[in-house]
Amino acid sequence: MINATKTDSVTENLVTQTEKTGLNTHQRNTAKNTRRPQLEKREKIRRNERIELTERGKRSERLDSEQKRTRQTQTKLHRVKADREEKNNNETTQMQGVSNIAQSMPEVNSEKKPAVKIIPLGGMEQIGMNITAFEYEDSIIIVDCGLAFPEDDMLGIDLVIPDVTYLKENIEKVKGFVITHAHEDHIGALPYVLRDLNVPIYATKLTIGIIENKLKEHNLMKTTKRKVVRYGQSINLGCFRIEFIRTNHSIADAAALAIFSPAGVIVHTGDFKVDYTPVFGDTIDLQRFGELGKKGVLALMCDSTNVLRQGFTMSERTVGKTFDNLFAENTKHRIIVATFASNVDRVQQIINSAAKYGRKVIIEGRSMVNVVTTASELGYIRMPDNILIDIEQMKNYTDEQLVLITTGSQGEAMAALSRMAASLHKKVSIKPGDTVILSSTPIPGNEKNVSKVINELSMKGAKVIFQDTHVSGHACQEEIKLIYALTKPKYAIPVHGEYRHLTCHAELAESMKVAPDHIFILHSGDVLELSENCGQVIDHVPAQGILVDGLGVGDVGNIVLRDRQHLSENGLIIVVVTLEKFSNQILSGPDIVSRGFVYVRESENLMDEAREVVNVALEKCLAKNMNDWSKMKNEIKDSLSDYLWKKMKRNPMILPIIMEV
Repeated sequence: MINATKTDSVTENLVTQTEKTGLNTHQRNTAKNTRRPQLEKREKIRRNERIELTERGKRSERLDSEQKRTRQTQTKLHRVKADREEKNNNETTQMQGVSNIAQSMPEVNSEKKPAVKIIPLGGMEQIGMNITAFEYEDSIIIVDCGLAFPEDDMLGIDLVIPDVTYLKENIEKVKGFVITHAHEDHIGALPYVLRDLNVPIYATKLTIGIIENKLKEHNLMKTTKRKVVRYGQSINLGCFRIEFIRTNHSIADAAALAIFSPAGVIVHTGDFKVDYTPVFGDTIDLQRFGELGKKGVLALMCDSTNVLRQGFTMSERTVGKTFDNLFAENTKHRIIVATFASNVDRVQQIINSAAKYGRKVIIEGRSMVNVVTTASELGYIRMPDNILIDIEQMKNYTDEQLVLITTGSQGEAMAALSRMAASLHKKVSIKPGDTVILSSTPIPGNEKNVSKVINELSMKGAKVIFQDTHVSGHACQEEIKLIYALTKPKYAIPVHGEYRHLTCHAELAESMKVAPDHIFILHSGDVLELSENCGQVIDHVPAQGILVDGLGVGDVGNIVLRDRQHLSENGLIIVVVTLEKFSNQILSGPDIVSRGFVYVRESENLMDEAREVVNVALEKCLAKNMNDWSKMKNEIKDSLSDYLWKKMKRNPMILPIIMEV
């Protein structure tokens, strides 16, 4: 019973709890159902808020992005505008020539511009010895290599050649010689210089042919490289390119040079004139000069020989007409024509006149024979058949059948005409009636020699003609102006002339709108550095000239020349004294020998007094126990010199000789 009651009680409790649980669940469900709409509403509100916030964020990002892009665009526009303004400012500044960059860094800009060195080693302030070196970095080219004839005070000297010490010191840089034409003042020194500078030679056909004659005489043919260059052709030598340009001169195959360097183009005219009717070949290539001028010429080095003459130089053909007239006027006499051996065109015109009037032609003079032979072989002289005869055949023809073409127009002592005039020529003697034509003008300094030859010829009865028988091979003022007008150079460097020629050329260049500070009158040895920015003389190298006496080259200097001049002006006295070896007693003498001072036989009293003066000087030295022979000689020289000056007002060279026995 008790158990049944407990079970019922538990059951009742379970039912009660169940009922309570069920009630609570119903209540919760009811409450839940009641709150759900509110929750959904709140959730919807929250969701809407989140969506709105997201959209706001996106809009904000888009705005930021757009603002950023706007700012970048504005920045770019500002930069472009600034760049444009800067560019315009720079262009304006450059046009005004006041670049801020150039002002702040002038040295850097100048260094960037390459510069070429021009070094004349001769040919300045003189007619002759033309040679100029062009240097850029490790390359040197040499234009021409000529000689000069000695001055009157250079007693015994045969030739003067350029001093190439600078080139020998830089031999590894020297690439070659470039020759403009075959005159002696442009090629004469080659055989001497090539011994120290064995580099190739570049020149036109006839020029190489005449150079080879010189090389044969000096046994240099096998060791010297030669190359023939045609007009319009270029050669490359190191950093340089050289173009040969056709010009006219008193010898065929003359050329101007266009020297292309990293610093710019340098035009070297060589010796030239503008001849529109040349005897041989074509006219000067003015078109090429103009083309170079359009491209830009850094510097012009122009011939100054005839710059003092106004107008134009006459054509070579005018001389041919003069020869025809002279041949027509002198049909009954022998004609002798003296001209430069290298004037091939002149020789051609003489041959033409001889053929026209039925005369045979004789070539006399070693240099004339060499040049004519070479020119004939190369086709630069056209010789009619059987017109040329040997001098040995002259006796087989009458005077009216002969023409002699010879050297000696400058009065050279050893030239053929000078020897004829002095009756020293072995095969030709001047006789009355001979017509002698001097077809040249005297080189400055040779006027006296030419006058002497003319006088000697006239005394022998010859008819001497020297008027209107020559035209120059050098340009006058108007031709020089033409070259300036065509080339339009930035710098002007007058060459090939004495100082008066160079200064006149400088004035002419200034009249052709070359800036005064861009005109350089150089001295031999000056080192001129040129670039687009500036030009200035930066250094000086040796360029005194080397004296050639016989086979000796450079062994005669100023001291020797001074002694020669002294001897030539005052003569020589030799004093000979013999002394005993240990006692220094005078054994014989003093004996006096005179050479070029006085004639001894007519001046015995003077010689006796001179011996006494020397004797007194010797005794004075011996009394002092003087053993130094140099001091004794000086004492003799001083004493005797004072006596002779007081007595004769002469100052001979005194040479004491002391012997010891």
